[in-house]
Amino acid sequence: MPTNLPPEARAKWAKTLEARTPEEKLRALQEFLSSIPEHKGTSKLRAHVKHQIAVLRRLIAEQKARKRGGGPTFSIEKEGAAQVVLLGFTNSGRSSLLRSLTNAKPEVSDKPFTTERPVPGMMRYEDLQFQIVEAPALRGLERDSQTLSLARNADALIIVVDLAEDPVAQLSAIVGELKDAGIMVLRPRATVEVERQSSGGIKVVVIGRLIDCSEQDVAKLIASYGLRHALVKVMGEASLDDVEDYLLRRPVYKPTLIVANKIDLPGALDKLKKLQEAVAGKLTVIPASAKSGVDVNRLGRSLFQALDIIRVYTKEPGAPPSKEPLVVKRGSTVLDVAEKLHSRLSRNFKYAKVWSNRLPFSPQRVGPSFVLEDGDIVEIKA
Repeated sequence: MPTNLPPEARAKWAKTLEARTPEEKLRALQEFLSSIPEHKGTSKLRAHVKHQIAVLRRLIAEQKARKRGGGPTFSIEKEGAAQVVLLGFTNSGRSSLLRSLTNAKPEVSDKPFTTERPVPGMMRYEDLQFQIVEAPALRGLERDSQTLSLARNADALIIVVDLAEDPVAQLSAIVGELKDAGIMVLRPRATVEVERQSSGGIKVVVIGRLIDCSEQDVAKLIASYGLRHALVKVMGEASLDDVEDYLLRRPVYKPTLIVANKIDLPGALDKLKKLQEAVAGKLTVIPASAKSGVDVNRLGRSLFQALDIIRVYTKEPGAPPSKEPLVVKRGSTVLDVAEKLHSRLSRNFKYAKVWSNRLPFSPQRVGPSFVLEDGDIVEIKA
């Protein structure tokens, strides 16, 4: 549903882009929120702005605490092939799941809200390591500002639902809260990027198609929000409302799995079936139990597929391939790998040799645009 913001609100939104400090951003967002009319079309936007305000308040408080002599931080530095955040309500079994998957030793208790800060651990899948982070239990959008920021920065999410309760209602509540924070668990039909520039006016690039609007309509919309120079990339199928939503909320897509915990309880299988029917194959559902744990191989394989990544093994001339793979996005080229290894390799690239079972012979000499697949071995000549 369109937001239909008045010119006053659009002008105040433009000021949020000009803010340079968290304090300035906070004041600008508060003014923007006060100018947003309350109706059904603005409910998601208002919820998202409230979340941003809560995040900034926590950030400012943390900065002040550190200046006074330290204070714990809520952020977790990424490690391994990907960072995956465990989300769920209290007593859903997130801590037990983290213990069964990783080397971490979180406190497991029947007491509500035992986990107060993120707890990381490393999960091995084949020759990869995934960083699994247990987030504090969700309890309401504004109170969950730090947890939702953790989720927004992660590479993927695992939503843990409790089969002792109503898993469909839990999933619906969690997905709704994520959506209000601008986090999507299903791949959108379109993505939009708006990059501010210093000159050149507003340029719209469409890789896909626009629905019921033109490039001129998109440029006019962007200009109405105070942007004079910007590069707008629309990928997929997008309407004008989609473009406006991306402009205001900056939604992000996070590959997501569901772990249905406590499968060993009476009646859990029936609830699992209802959950699978509600999801309708759009998300992977993996059953788990505090007693028997979870199928780590299935979970690791599902994460690997959802993240859309591949493993590439590099080698030096006359030496065996590396044992530790380089993890890149599916569709990456030889030049992408060279850039990831060292910028000098990509600048001075000549050619590469690739070993792969899918090739008619190995090694095969290839150019920079050769697309790699999982398990390929690459030797770069520069």
